Amino acid sequence: MTTPPSTAPLDLASPWGGVGRTIDLDGPVHWVDFGGPEAVPGAVEPPPVVLVHGLGGSHLNWVAVAPALAARRRVVAIDLPGFGLSPALGRATSVNHNAALLSRFVHEVLGRPVVLVGNSMGGMVSLLLADRRPEQVVGLALVDPALPNPGARPDPQVAATFAMYAVPRVGELVLTRYNKSVSDRQRVLGTVALCFADPSRADDDVVEAGIELAAWRRSLPDPESEFLGAARSLLRVLRGRREYDRIMRDLDRPVLLIHGTRDRLVPVSAARRAARLNPAWRTAWLDGMGHTPQLEAPEDVLGHLEPWLDSLG
Repeated sequence: MTTPPSTAPLDLASPWGGVGRTIDLDGPVHWVDFGGPEAVPGAVEPPPVVLVHGLGGSHLNWVAVAPALAARRRVVAIDLPGFGLSPALGRATSVNHNAALLSRFVHEVLGRPVVLVGNSMGGMVSLLLADRRPEQVVGLALVDPALPNPGARPDPQVAATFAMYAVPRVGELVLTRYNKSVSDRQRVLGTVALCFADPSRADDDVVEAGIELAAWRRSLPDPESEFLGAARSLLRVLRGRREYDRIMRDLDRPVLLIHGTRDRLVPVSAARRAARLNPAWRTAWLDGMGHTPQLEAPEDVLGHLEPWLDSLG
C-alpha cells in the first residue's frame, strides 16, 4: 500500500463550518462533519444527511448548501476513494465498490438509517446502495444524477470525452497528457465551465479551495487510473440500463429529483425519463442551471431540498 502525502489539507471545508475527519475502511476515507443542532432530550432526531459527490468531485461540491442543512439535522459529506482527500491506495473506485463502501461508512460512522443526497455519479452510487441495502436509506435526493438517455443526441464535447475515457490505455494516455499540460487553476476552471450553465456564478472561495485540492491530488500516484476506474464503471451501468431502470422503477423510498434544464452532462430529458419510470418521485426542474446546481444556485436547491427533508419526518 502506498502512503499518501502527509500534508493533506484536511481543513478545506472549515470556512463553511466543516470539520475534516478520516476513518479507516480498508484504507483512509476522508469525510467532513458539518454538525447539526443540539440534541433535545426526549425529541426524535431527524435522520442524518449524507452528501455524496460526483465524478471528479469532492466534499467541496456541497459547501454552499451544507451549513444551511446542518441548522436542522446532522450533515456529513464523504470523499469516496479515488476522489477528494481519499486516495484509493489500491482500492477499486468503481461505482459498485463505492456503493459498498458508502454502506460501510453509514454503518460505522452514523449507525442509523440516513438520507442520501447524491450529485451526478453520487446519485448513481446512492441508488445502488438503496437497492441493495434499503434498510440503511430513509430517502434519496438526486441532484442531476448520472442517468441513461437512450435515443437522445449527447453534447458533442461530453460524448467525445467519455468515448476517450472508455478506451483502455488511450484514456490513461490522453488524461495524463492533459493533466500535465494545464495548471491546477485551469483544470478547476475547465470543470466549472463544463458543469455550470453560467460559470460567472461560481463562488471564488470554492474555486480557490478546489485549486488547493487539485494540487494535493496531483501529488498522488496515478490519479488518472483512480478517475478512469470510476468513469468506466459508470458507463457500464448506463449501458446496462435495463437493470438501472429496474432499480429506479422498484425503489420504494421517497425520492426528490432535482435537475438543471441546461445540464450538458446529463440532459434534462434523461431526468424526465427517469421520473416517468417511478411516478412517486417528487421532481424539481431548475431553469437555466447546469450539472451542479447546488453550487450554481444553492438557494434554489435548498428551496426544494429543505421542505422535502422536513416531510420525511
